[in-house]
Amino acid sequence: MTELLILYYSQGGAVKEMAQLMARGIEGVTGAKARIRTVPKVSANCETTEPDIPASGAPYATLQDLEECAGLALGSPTRFGNMAAPMKYFLDGTSGLWLKGALIGKPAAVFTSSGSMHGGNEMTLLTMMIPLMHHGMLMVGLPYSEPQLGTTTTGGTPYGASHIGGAMDDRPISEDEKKLCMTLGKRLAETALKLQ
Repeated sequence: MTELLILYYSQGGAVKEMAQLMARGIEGVTGAKARIRTVPKVSANCETTEPDIPASGAPYATLQDLEECAGLALGSPTRFGNMAAPMKYFLDGTSGLWLKGALIGKPAAVFTSSGSMHGGNEMTLLTMMIPLMHHGMLMVGLPYSEPQLGTTTTGGTPYGASHIGGAMDDRPISEDEKKLCMTLGKRLAETALKLQ
């Protein structure tokens, strides 16, 4: 079984729901399985503010999760056109994997949720790609052959799946956004299987 890591940080719940949709897409591919992990919150001093084991939900990611995966889906809410600090903090600790070349040649995809239509979601997707490309990962996006990219009035980009959640993350994930999340998960799994 080829295992793909879905690594996300979610504050209002939308990115967590997108991670679950990505998992559905991955597990719809024969021979592929999703491993869902999250990261803890950090303080303004970049210190972990939560216990070592979460009380509920996905376990916290370890470097071993990254090393063992056949591919990676990385998700974070938008923070001024970039990923949230907890995700950046986790990725900043992956230099040991970079030195070993542990992620070279593995496929990766990104997903995000922003508060408004022009809230920086495309920029967040692009900036999330940068550390993955430094690791030598191969980016998987959404081609315009996916009809939802042409019909969506909410989220969805060729760079990755996105959601427009509203200022309080109160808008549900639209049908187009759901389909694009599942499609991206499927494309990631298919790519990982082909690369193996």
